[in-house]
Amino acid sequence: MSSIVAKMGAEHFDFAVADGVATITLNRPDKLNALTFEAYAELRDLLPTLPHRGDVKALVITGSGRGFCSGGDVEEIIGELVKYETKELLEFTRMTGAVVKNLRELPLPVIAAVNGIAAGAGSVIALASDFRLLAESASFAFLFTRVGLAGADMGSAYLLPRIVGLGRATELLVLGDKVTAERAVAIGLATELVPDAELADRAAALAQRLATGPAFAFSATKVLLTRELDMDLGAAVELEAITQALLMQSDDFAEFYAAWGDGRKPDWKGR
Repeated sequence: MSSIVAKMGAEHFDFAVADGVATITLNRPDKLNALTFEAYAELRDLLPTLPHRGDVKALVITGSGRGFCSGGDVEEIIGELVKYETKELLEFTRMTGAVVKNLRELPLPVIAAVNGIAAGAGSVIALASDFRLLAESASFAFLFTRVGLAGADMGSAYLLPRIVGLGRATELLVLGDKVTAERAVAIGLATELVPDAELADRAAALAQRLATGPAFAFSATKVLLTRELDMDLGAAVELEAITQALLMQSDDFAEFYAAWGDGRKPDWKGR
């Protein structure tokens, strides 16, 4: 596949697209990639545009330097929030929650390449991703109670119990203790643990596998996984039946059969 690189004028993080893979790199290494008001807003607004570009089949989120994301910037955000009235505070919390909602509703597979500390909002952004590849130096910390706020923030109390179970989620969200990469793997919070030096290559390889595979099928699978979290079995089976019937009319399904007959690998088009 020829390399087609497109860059967007993102002001508060780095964004690029190459060979079907979009990459968001949080780029404030001196502050462990702490988020600002502007970064939250830009993430919220960028995510829904990705499926409409036509050149993005998968998304990778990572951080520069020695951290993934340390959460909201203490000086630039918390220092301002203590001055806000209730209406302004609700606008802020709804904005941060929209980042997670947009990640989960994005009909593209999302890989969090966690290269260091993922704390506070950073931990929830990783949580909202579909795959969490952790460097050996990576760690999580759901720090919200440590600053006097509810451990349930940005959808964490919805997502985390569904990944690690209610008991573990209660521990992590109430206590806010650091979770090492090894423990994250042990409790099911991580997809894979890799040496620090191999993280970028492993994330790129997985992203390419997703970008060059049956993208329509991957997208439908993510959408159904998200939607069925709150459905009963009958509704879930019916939604899957309708979806499968539609995908059975797709080009990729026909291509699989043709490739099988020819004794070759399918040439997936994502249609």
